[in-house]
Amino acid sequence: MTDDVFIYDHVRTPRGKGRADGALHPITPVQLATQVLQALRERHALDPTQIEDVGLGVVMPVGEQGADIARVALLSAGYGDSVVGFQLNRFCTSALDTLKMGFGLVASGQADAVIGGGVESMSRVTIGSDGGAVYTDPAVGQRYPYIPNGVAADLMAMLDGVDREAVDAYAVESQRRAAVAQAEGRFDRSLVPVRDRLGRTVLAKDEANRPGTTMADLAKLKPAFAGVAAQGYEAILLQRYPQLSHIDAIHTGGNSSGIVDGACAVLLGNRDYGTRNGLVPRARIVGSASCADEPLLSLGGPMPATERLLARCGLGIGDIDLFEVNEAFSVVPMRYARHFDIDPARINVNGGAIALGHPLGATGAILTGTLLDELERRDARLGLVTLCAAAGQSTALVIERV
Repeated sequence: MTDDVFIYDHVRTPRGKGRADGALHPITPVQLATQVLQALRERHALDPTQIEDVGLGVVMPVGEQGADIARVALLSAGYGDSVVGFQLNRFCTSALDTLKMGFGLVASGQADAVIGGGVESMSRVTIGSDGGAVYTDPAVGQRYPYIPNGVAADLMAMLDGVDREAVDAYAVESQRRAAVAQAEGRFDRSLVPVRDRLGRTVLAKDEANRPGTTMADLAKLKPAFAGVAAQGYEAILLQRYPQLSHIDAIHTGGNSSGIVDGACAVLLGNRDYGTRNGLVPRARIVGSASCADEPLLSLGGPMPATERLLARCGLGIGDIDLFEVNEAFSVVPMRYARHFDIDPARINVNGGAIALGHPLGATGAILTGTLLDELERRDARLGLVTLCAAAGQSTALVIERV
C-alpha cells in the first residue's frame, strides 16, 4: 500500500548572476541553503523532529559545496541535532531527483515528511571543479567519449534542421515571458530575499534576465562552442552520425542557460503529516521516472523519460496542462515540443533558464515550484517537469494541483 505524497510548500532564492559582480557572489553556498531551509521552517512553524530526511542537489559537491552541505545547512537553519541531510549529484536533474527520492520515501511509508531541493553557487564553485573520470581518464574517454553539452546542443540542432535564427527566436521569447512574469509578480510568493550576515537584503528578485532582448541583440553574439567542437569533439560526433558532413555552431551565451547562483527547498509529506500540523496540501506528486538515452547526444533524455513516466501514470501527453522543460539550450525544449507535438504556449510559460539562469543543483526543484505556482494561477490541474542531464540522462515528474 502506498501513501499519497503532497507538496505542502516551496521557497527559493532569487537567481543571482554567477560571476564575481553578481549580487549573490559574497554569499556562501551553505548560507544560500541555510536561508531557504530557514524560511521554509519559519513560514510554517515546522517541527524539525517530524522531518525525516532532507536532500539537496549539488552538481559541484566540492570545496564550499562539499562535505554533505545539507547537514551543515540544516544545523545552521535551526533544525536542531536530529534532522539528517544528504547531497545528491546527477548533474542537472539533481534537485528533481531529491524530490523523486522524497516521493519514494513518503509513498512507501518510510517517512511522513521530507524536504528536497538544491543549491549551486556557480560564481564561487565553477563548473568542472569536481573533475571525474569522464573528463580526465583516457581509458574511459576511448570507450565513452565525453561530449560537452554545448557541442551536443549544436549537434541536436543540426540533426533537427534547426538554424541560428530559430534558436535565437526561442531565446527572445523566453526573455519576454520571464519579463512579463517578473513584472506581474508571478514569482513573488515563492521568493525568499537573500540577506547578508548583518541582515541586509542583497537580492530580492532574479537579476540575470535581460528584458527587452531582441533578435538583433542576439545576432551580435558569437557561437560559444565552435572552438570546443574543433578540439576533436566534432570528429567524434561525425563518426557516430555519418549522415552529417559538419556541425554548425549556433548556440551562444544568449540562447543557452545562464550561469547563476541560487537555492530552493520543497516540503513533501503524506496527508497525516499535513493534518497533524495544520498544513494544506498544494499539489500531489502523481509519479516520477528517470531514463537515459544516447550519451554522445547528451541532451535527449527528456523524451524517453517523459514517455516512461506517462506510461507509468496511465496518462497521455494531452492530459498535461503545463510543462517545464529546462532550457539548458534553446534546442532542448524545441525538440521536446516537436517530438510530442505540444503547443509551445504550454511549455515554459514564464520563461526559463535562458532568461533566468540555471543554478545546476537547484533548478529541478525551482522548476517544480514554478510549475505549481502557475497551475494555481491558471486553475489548471496537471503539470510535468523534466530536465536533461549530461551523458543522456533525464528525470521527469508529474504533479496534480489539489
